[in-house]
Amino acid sequence: MDKIKLIVGLGNPGKEYERTRHNVGFLFIDILESNLKNKKIILAKTQTFMNKSGTAVLALIKSHKIKPENVLVVHDDIDISWGKFKFSFGRSSAGHKGVESIIKTLKTKNFWRLRIGIHPIQNTKYKIQNTKIKADKIILKKFTPTELNVLNKTIKKAVSELETALSY
Repeated sequence: MDKIKLIVGLGNPGKEYERTRHNVGFLFIDILESNLKNKKIILAKTQTFMNKSGTAVLALIKSHKIKPENVLVVHDDIDISWGKFKFSFGRSSAGHKGVESIIKTLKTKNFWRLRIGIHPIQNTKYKIQNTKIKADKIILKKFTPTELNVLNKTIKKAVSELETALSY
């Protein structure tokens, strides 16, 4: 991961999507921007809708002459518990429409991903009771103040781990 040259936060453009679960990538970029020590890394937020993310990422890669394996895509992941995150490389989209678009457009899955968990916390209005959640019922919901507090801590921890990985 030490060869990352471009970090792209996925999300949907527009005021109505601010602070929604699907825009976790945008929130990550906002926090990373003020903490990033390596100023040579390009930070970007897609300005296409989620299911067209591949178009935006391809344009960035071409304009900056960067290989896909030097890209980190940051996005929400409903399969990861709230407050958790995972770095991965070369994995399938696992049903995430934005990642699916990127894989299809770039014709490769060989890029880095930071998957930030948005699986609802128990005892919230989105509680799961041994049933599959329909992703679209959750991803466009705005965060509660409690959830935002947890999310900010999660993102700061991910930023710290990323900084450590980039310094090697």
